[in-house]
Amino acid sequence: MSAQRTSPTRATRPDAAPSATDPARPVVAADHVTRRFGTVVALDDVSLTVGAGELVGLLGPNGAGKSTLLSLVSGQRRPDAGTVRLLGGDPRDARSRVGLGLTPQETGLPATLKVREVVDFVAGHYPDPVPTAELLDQFGLTELAGRQTGAMSGGQKRRLAVALSLVGRPRVVLLDEPTTGLDVSARQALWDAIRAYHAGGGTVLLTSHYLEEVQALAERVVVIDQGVVKADDSLDAILRRVSLRRVVVGSAADLRDRPGVVRSDRLGDGRQELYTPDADALVRELVTSGVDFHDLEIRGASLEEAFEQMVARDAAPTTEARAR
Repeated sequence: MSAQRTSPTRATRPDAAPSATDPARPVVAADHVTRRFGTVVALDDVSLTVGAGELVGLLGPNGAGKSTLLSLVSGQRRPDAGTVRLLGGDPRDARSRVGLGLTPQETGLPATLKVREVVDFVAGHYPDPVPTAELLDQFGLTELAGRQTGAMSGGQKRRLAVALSLVGRPRVVLLDEPTTGLDVSARQALWDAIRAYHAGGGTVLLTSHYLEEVQALAERVVVIDQGVVKADDSLDAILRRVSLRRVVVGSAADLRDRPGVVRSDRLGDGRQELYTPDADALVRELVTSGVDFHDLEIRGASLEEAFEQMVARDAAPTTEARAR
């Protein structure tokens, strides 16, 4: 399922690339990158490229290396081995970061500054920032403009953090767990803002623990576990990698021991959910056996199932992402 694009607003439309920029050059490029913290290898020979206009979801369990990768791309850290390029330059060079927007996992907002003052301060670092009033309106922060950030709720701070990542009309945005702590309506509002930015040509690299978030937004999914890339493909292709299919069926009979069923669950509506590598064979067996059943459904895999399967400890890792 691809992210649905909406018409971009002026606030989310990224600046056009300078004429000297090679449109074929990746926006983000990590080449055989390794990063260690003492004896812990956070990233192990990782290669990844992100092209202009992509919306890439980065998935992985805690400690997988996702945030470490974003810290290298944003220039906060340098790799122990390999190279990282942002918009064709060294991300530790301030000139490369002019076209970058960033929402880290934790944002340290100055508690005594008002929301409007924080936006004005960050906007002052960019040549053509989004007007403060326009940005606050887009993210539902207008009524909070005069409030000190120390008096904001966690969800309000998170909305402000994402808004700040877009204030400079960046060409690429790195979002590290952007909707953590938000309720459903606030999360949907931020999804709309991300979609609008992407629809205007912006590039997004997004990490999230909410698998439904990546499934709702991303067109491409990169799975990282134990510091290596386990998968890098389109969202649909990632979902197709799950070997088990789900057959949901109503029946008075206990179907968990039918041929081909490797796992079964009872649903709240009385139906049974049967997991099998061959849904067609299971359905044929049910028909020919004469067992009474009704309300048959065959469901595709969820991203959560694909994710769990790909980060299984006995899965064979792929240390290099696909060439782009």
